[in-house]
Amino acid sequence: MRQAGAVVAEVLSELQKVAKPGMTTAALDAIALRMTAAAGAEALFKGVRNAQARQPFPGAICASIDDEVVHGIPSDRVVLREGSILSLDFGVRLNGYCGDAAVTVPIGRIAEGNERLLRTTQDVLAIAIDRVRPGVRWSEVAGRMQRHAESAGFSVVRDFVGHGIGTKMHEDPKVPNFVSDELLADDIVLAEGMVLAVEPMINAGTYAVRTLGNGWTVVTRDGRCSAHFEHTLAVVKGGCEVLTRK
Repeated sequence: MRQAGAVVAEVLSELQKVAKPGMTTAALDAIALRMTAAAGAEALFKGVRNAQARQPFPGAICASIDDEVVHGIPSDRVVLREGSILSLDFGVRLNGYCGDAAVTVPIGRIAEGNERLLRTTQDVLAIAIDRVRPGVRWSEVAGRMQRHAESAGFSVVRDFVGHGIGTKMHEDPKVPNFVSDELLADDIVLAEGMVLAVEPMINAGTYAVRTLGNGWTVVTRDGRCSAHFEHTLAVVKGGCEVLTRK
């Protein structure tokens, strides 16, 4: 899983460097595919199916712009523009094991409000990294994440959450970034050896989202921007190891 995580980190690092105004999201996808093949890995998202969509997911990356929360489809018709924010979500399978991470990057100069949204979402993920350790209940971690986001005036997406990860991309348990009655009724006690993909999705406005007609791309209901950061975390003695950090 460290090896898979290292590939994910390398690809996302490169995509962050080259994502500039005028570039298409298809060009970013092509870079991710090329680097994945060179590493001897398999693009985790490409070909995934869901019940709402007519076709499997076509890209190696999810490229979600501005009010797109997750699952933006890379396209040669989608050109990055100055002032936008771009969420890049990417995963691989290598030697039977998975890694998954996401980052939101500014395209050129962005509005101060969006800069604050990105910083806050990064901080929310950092809270999880700091708090994850054996014996801790996930509701305690999620509560701190939620309070930080909401105290900054933002909202935490409810419809999509993090997840366990291993030989499959999505494994139990579900890992929400907020506290709910469902979580409190069946809390997760973190244990050494667990590996979790923790991925706060934070909206500038309401947490309500909807899915576009393509069956994949999720957008905010109010049209305001969203940010997404994710790391694959292994619970280890005394804390956690970030497997997708370069």
